[in-house]
Amino acid sequence: MHSIVSHTTNSLGLPGAPEDHRVVVAMSGGVDSSVVAGLLAREGFEVVGMTLQLYDHGAAVGRKGACCAGSDIHDARLVAERLAIPHYVLDYESRFHEDVIEAFADAYVRGETPVPCIACNQTVKFTDLMAASRTLGASALATGHYVSSRVVDGRRHLFRPHDERRDQSYFLFATTPEQLDYVRFPLGDMPKERVRELAAEMGLVVADKADSQDICFVPDGRYDRMVAAMRPEATREGDIRHIDGRILGRHKGVIRYTVGQRRGLNIALGEPLFVVRIDAERNEVIVGPREALKTRRVKLRDTNWLGRPLAEGESRTVFARVRSTRPPKPGRVRRSTDGLEVDLLDGEEGVAPGQACVLYATDGPGAEVLGGGFIQKSAVAPPATLAVA
Repeated sequence: MHSIVSHTTNSLGLPGAPEDHRVVVAMSGGVDSSVVAGLLAREGFEVVGMTLQLYDHGAAVGRKGACCAGSDIHDARLVAERLAIPHYVLDYESRFHEDVIEAFADAYVRGETPVPCIACNQTVKFTDLMAASRTLGASALATGHYVSSRVVDGRRHLFRPHDERRDQSYFLFATTPEQLDYVRFPLGDMPKERVRELAAEMGLVVADKADSQDICFVPDGRYDRMVAAMRPEATREGDIRHIDGRILGRHKGVIRYTVGQRRGLNIALGEPLFVVRIDAERNEVIVGPREALKTRRVKLRDTNWLGRPLAEGESRTVFARVRSTRPPKPGRVRRSTDGLEVDLLDGEEGVAPGQACVLYATDGPGAEVLGGGFIQKSAVAPPATLAVA
């Protein structure tokens, strides 16, 4: 029975003392989630470790940088034994294959550049795993993600972490307000170096384990081979067309190209060419000079908003991030009748449909995550223009 005391005396902001609460920790087998489990157990919470088995692709089982495969499950089990906490493995392979891997392949067929880590968080991790945690009567689900959350004006908000080098807020923008109320991120204010020190102090076998890498379910890093095997129709050859209409050559399937790509075009035109757009319906790859990559406005679909409510037609200044590896840049967001439109004040290169555009209230560590969406369309027009090509 949970305490009804209103004040909190624990790091997760739950009512009462740690001993009053059962907490599920999503244990991936890596050092971050392992340290979360250790810290919460040390604090006095009743910790239950849960590991998801999401795929088992032969070489991926023992591949350095993989996650949620055979060797990682083994490591999570060893950590749980060391910490003397119960540990469960949930087989979500079919769910992961349908909602993440199949969707990943379909996105490339449409000429998009998907972000599978976001899809995984949206479906398996923060939907199915949360439901399993509630079934166990847990007061919260804790993860090893490098973000933080805290209550402001009566509700929990999401923020960038202390360590910008480990910032994972881009992959968590789709976390709903209801999920934020239940999920906790204990590592948000901690540098990675300290996390590894704690793992060593706890005697965890994963203290020096390498971090997982994207894309976790592609064993050899060649996503195009995997998509070609799943969607062979997307390997049909087609035209490579210049933005001025000239046909310059042939491509080997739209799934092998992404916006901003330069290598592999095999076209000698006397000037550098880049993939500007992929027209999957016409089975064409559109190329042009570097300046053609400059994007000034994006229209977003499947949006999630976490900040102060934004009324239709209202706009506000933001910092926008169009790729996980790029810093947020100044912009302005406006809510339209069917989503969000974002003006990128300095412009961005290589912006592709299917990627996420994540919006922040300010710049730098600790910035509030306002929300975001997936890029549906983009335009090179200046910010004063309203049309989105």
